[in-house]
Amino acid sequence: MSASDPHEGRAVPIPQSIGPQANRTEDQGYIVDTRRKVTFSREPRHQPPPVAAPPSARRPGRVSQPQPRNSRPGRARIYVRRFVAAVALVGMVTAAYLVVVPLRAWNAVERVDNSPASSPAAGAGRNFLLVGSDSREGLSAAEQAELSTGPDEGGKRTDSIMIVHVSDRGNPPVIVSIPRDSYVPIPGRGSSNKINAAFAFGGARLLTETVQQATGLHIDGYLEIGFGGFARVVDSLGGVDICVARDMKDELAGIDLKAGCQVLDGKNALGYVRSRHSDPRGDLGRAERQRQFLGAVMKKAATPATVLNPSRYLAFADAASAGLIVGSDTSLGDAVAIMQALRAVGNGEGLSLQVPIETAALQTKNAGVAVKWNTTQAKALFTALRNDESLTAPPPGTAP
Repeated sequence: MSASDPHEGRAVPIPQSIGPQANRTEDQGYIVDTRRKVTFSREPRHQPPPVAAPPSARRPGRVSQPQPRNSRPGRARIYVRRFVAAVALVGMVTAAYLVVVPLRAWNAVERVDNSPASSPAAGAGRNFLLVGSDSREGLSAAEQAELSTGPDEGGKRTDSIMIVHVSDRGNPPVIVSIPRDSYVPIPGRGSSNKINAAFAFGGARLLTETVQQATGLHIDGYLEIGFGGFARVVDSLGGVDICVARDMKDELAGIDLKAGCQVLDGKNALGYVRSRHSDPRGDLGRAERQRQFLGAVMKKAATPATVLNPSRYLAFADAASAGLIVGSDTSLGDAVAIMQALRAVGNGEGLSLQVPIETAALQTKNAGVAVKWNTTQAKALFTALRNDESLTAPPPGTAP
């Protein structure tokens, strides 16, 4: 084909004489000379006009931009949700742990029947009997020597007797020490004797009955701890902070302590609460130190360093359960109430008292030198407790 051909590069309409396609209209296509390229041309299809957004969805002068799928605000919300879920899970696990460990320990505690045949009517508030015995049960000969407990002479005696009063009216708790040499009537024995003799004669039951008869208070629960259990509880806490008022050296108790604030381990703590020969006030001074130290133990047990430390918390619970003996009618709630009262008194939020004393050198015919109560002042104290009166200051004769 020559360069001057007027039809070069143009589409040629299909002649009507060409085959069966002769009836096709012009807009259906063209056939180009076989010597040229074949092209097809179509009219553009009709497109519907774009739908305008409603006026309310458009903001004048601002072009909306599509948000990326992994935008930072979206990721932040996911992280926050995950963090909250993790914190909630940790909280639930911790709460369960704090509940399960005491329940497990409580189920392992030894129980004893301390309920007398008869008891005075219950007054307002609750009164618990807290006893420290000289029991060496569970201690080997080497441990007895290390703790300076002395030989086991058979039977058990009380080194400390306390009444813990818990108010039903929100009054501050009160702890009252009863000297172990208190000369009181012993039910069923026909005469008076030192109160710790009741424990030696008839155990927890006779001691409870004796305390109820001497004070007129109804005893609602009973807790007892021996030498070994006390030392293990202190060691499970990593020692207990205590301020020693003066130098104390007592070979019988196995201690040689200097005055000042310090941390006592189980061995020295046991000697500290047992010693009376190095104390000019004898058994009365010892009772005061026992109240002081028990408050310090409960204060340490309730700190975050104990509660939030799983190994220490578990060790404390196990040591307490192994060393405690509780009354058969004493509940876990009662034990918690006692511990809370001891902690409150240790924090200065309650009263630490002793039974009013007339003389600590009473000469008796059957029990040697004993402690005689001031009956008038003692009666006033126990009447106030029975009526759950608010004691904001030590009643007469009760201050150490």
